[in-house]
Amino acid sequence: MKPDYRIYFLEGVAHFNAHEFWEAHESWETIWLAAESDVEQFLQGMIQLAAAYHHVKRGTHRGAVRLFEAALRRLAAFPRKWSGIDRGAAEEAARRHRERVALSSEIVPPAEFPELILLSSDESPIPPREEW
Repeated sequence: MKPDYRIYFLEGVAHFNAHEFWEAHESWETIWLAAESDVEQFLQGMIQLAAAYHHVKRGTHRGAVRLFEAALRRLAAFPRKWSGIDRGAAEEAARRHRERVALSSEIVPPAEFPELILLSSDESPIPPREEW
């Protein structure tokens, strides 16, 4: 039996928005391991985005740049508003932060970390499709 997508996905969003990026990664990984459709690629992109910010917090910029690039590449295949969130602002911030940490060892202050915006279930259901 698959884990409850909604519970683990929203738990990951809450962790991400609280700047608890490793915990967001762990929550999303629970459902990523069970995913059997393109939702797997979406979740992998979200996991990579959280991992990139985890690296930023730790000051390991090389790993952050690589993960930002992988996350943005994977997430580009999905609408900005998908699986109950609007991740547009988070992706814009990730592009800026990728450039910043790639060009210098400048620290990204936590006040600049992005948030994922929750949408109503009418705008975008969680999970994004019944079979995931």
